Amino acid sequence: MGKVAARPSASPVVLVVAAILAVQVGSSVAKDLYSAATPLTVTWLRALAAAVLLGVVARPQLRGRSASDWRWVVLYGLVLSAMNLSFYLAIARIPIGMAVTLEFLGPLGVSVATSRRARDLVWVGLAGVGVALLGFAPGALDPVGVALALLAAAFWAAYILLARPVGRAWSGVTGVSVAFWVGLTAMTIPVAALGAWPAAAPGVWAPAIWGQGLLVGLLASAIPYGLEMAALRRIEPRVFGILMSLEPAAAALAALALLGEQLRGVEIAAMACVMVASIGVVRSARPGVQDGRPA
Repeated sequence: MGKVAARPSASPVVLVVAAILAVQVGSSVAKDLYSAATPLTVTWLRALAAAVLLGVVARPQLRGRSASDWRWVVLYGLVLSAMNLSFYLAIARIPIGMAVTLEFLGPLGVSVATSRRARDLVWVGLAGVGVALLGFAPGALDPVGVALALLAAAFWAAYILLARPVGRAWSGVTGVSVAFWVGLTAMTIPVAALGAWPAAAPGVWAPAIWGQGLLVGLLASAIPYGLEMAALRRIEPRVFGILMSLEPAAAALAALALLGEQLRGVEIAAMACVMVASIGVVRSARPGVQDGRPA
């Protein structure tokens, strides 16, 4: 009997695009849940889903770890949870497309800082023009929401810088899996203290809310990580980085389709500036340098 032909695997580009769509649909689902639960609660539910699902897949080896291994992964987990929380607080105040655009300044800054190429200052200037458009346009965005999105950008930059030492100590997605458990644990006390539990938010224990919150974790963390891990085995880092630069547009489209969020012309122009700047930096980056995604 002849050999059965193997089914062709999905294109890595398709996998990355699917991951991007999953993340941004997850953000819209999260924002839709704010009418019934606080952003802090939604962030906690996302971390719970991601920690459980990635923990089952990765099954990290915890015994025999050095103090240095634990220091890196604990710091990684705290940065991860702070990044997700600041972003989810931001989208409660400003459109998701704008929050993702501002958050992208984090990896853009890391890419420029590690490139050491003078021409990349052009891309910094273009991104700056985009931010300036948002600041000086009529009907400016909520300043607290903008500040929270920029804070998420700073945490994303820190997340990227921490990824290398964590990756050396924890193989595959085990580091991210443990980091989610660290973040979940860290958020449990403030979630209770700040009134995100049923005593202060009646109905938060409803199965529908938990189901939607866990769906956020599946869409925004577990699914994209799996898809991207598969894609990165067969795609050049620069191509991956360029595809990731499409996230602000994907975020805006998902929010328009699911939440009815519309962006003004000046906001679309600002988004375009940041996206082009991100693509420009990625194209000029040294081989092997790539941005990470917030989990």
